[in-house]
Amino acid sequence: MSVTREHRTKIVATLGPSSSTEAQIEELFMNGVDVFRLNFSHGEYEEHQARYDAIRAVENKTARPIAIMMDLQGPKLRVGTFADDSIQLEMGDAFRLDLDKTPGDQKRVCLPHPEIFAALKPDTDLLLDDGRVRLRVQECGEDYAETIVAVGGPLSNRKGVNVPGVILPLSPLTEKDRKDLEFGLEMGVDWVALSFVQRPEDIIEAKKLIQDRATVVAKLEKPSAIDYLEEIVEATDGVMVARGDLGVEMPPEDVPILQTRIVKSCRKAGKPVIVATQMLDSMVERPVPTRAEATDVANAVKEGADAVMLSAETAAGAYPVEAVKMMNRIILRCQQEDSYWRSLSEDQPELESTTPDAISAAVYQVAGTIDAKAIATYTNSGSTTLRVSRQRPKAPIICLTPRDDTARRMALVWGVHSTRAPDARSMEDMIETAVHQARIDGFVETNDRIVITAGLPFGTPGKTNILRIARIQPKNQLHETSL
Repeated sequence: MSVTREHRTKIVATLGPSSSTEAQIEELFMNGVDVFRLNFSHGEYEEHQARYDAIRAVENKTARPIAIMMDLQGPKLRVGTFADDSIQLEMGDAFRLDLDKTPGDQKRVCLPHPEIFAALKPDTDLLLDDGRVRLRVQECGEDYAETIVAVGGPLSNRKGVNVPGVILPLSPLTEKDRKDLEFGLEMGVDWVALSFVQRPEDIIEAKKLIQDRATVVAKLEKPSAIDYLEEIVEATDGVMVARGDLGVEMPPEDVPILQTRIVKSCRKAGKPVIVATQMLDSMVERPVPTRAEATDVANAVKEGADAVMLSAETAAGAYPVEAVKMMNRIILRCQQEDSYWRSLSEDQPELESTTPDAISAAVYQVAGTIDAKAIATYTNSGSTTLRVSRQRPKAPIICLTPRDDTARRMALVWGVHSTRAPDARSMEDMIETAVHQARIDGFVETNDRIVITAGLPFGTPGKTNILRIARIQPKNQLHETSL
């Protein structure tokens, strides 16, 4: 069974109760999903293992590499409990937060996070229950904070706490995360999404544990992380724009501007970027999205994001397949517009003075000039394919790699059709393999041309240094080639 995608922007889908069986996962994949997300904030290990096994069964059946991303929960900051389960706070009320585990009342509640108290200063705002309640710190110490209610509302047991604009002295990896991470790596996930990233040191800490067993996606959900955006992008392998939490800790009108900035920064660095949260949220309950949601997805696509993500829509929604189909339709519709390709072309990243960057830029220009139907990239680590994808060429990019892990990881990357193939042994072998793959995947017909890039000596990582053009000849004839 051959599966060839037309969409360039990839689709990430979260698995859950609505999408747990092999049949459901296969249907989602056949309708456009490139990456499956396992959310470790929910579910038992047995459930995640069963979903992982089902994905790999679909991968074997379709002979198409599929990426699996585990999403770590990260530290969840919450208030304690109330004697009556909930209270009603009014603007102007005095309210105390402390470390006393006694159930709270109208005057106080436990905040069992001394790290928060260590970072607080007078006039700091605390957001409770996704920002529905806002407290302003008047006085604070190492184990308490006296606050005034700036925005009132109901507050119940264990609601979340956000501290906007403050770098908290917390590792993004809790004990639960470390245990989950080891389980996921043993299972064989391809990408690890790291929550609560605040600084590049958070990525470095995670990579020491992961080593080379998976690649890392930094979830940007704290405004404080934006102060270190370039450093975080440099340290990580990919980025997720986690708009839900960003929207809690900063004004909603700032989120679209920040999304654009993050996407541009990632493309400049050649790092894949995912736009996530509430993309087709109404499809959790309805078979069609709002027009605003369709526009939201289209804007992320037109900005050049590598992937757009579905969360509750596929994990717990009533219409998971319809949500994937809709996202795929929006992406394909964007690709029909000349303005889409013109915008991507005008926003080319600055190149470094290296041979691989020079070859990648030449590949982009040559493929456009000769109207190549595909670009074939030979790679071990994926770096060659990432460089070509960064240019956002109109021709689909065939990633030819002998490594299963590289083929799967590249499934997240814009425009890439990854496949497992042995290292080339000679120039003729390189061309024949690339042409064969382009033909069986349906990208080319007789007399079409493709552009091929690789490195000599073959199989050596980081040595992208050759470019060839091949014209597709009838079967059983040698293919015409040129520099």
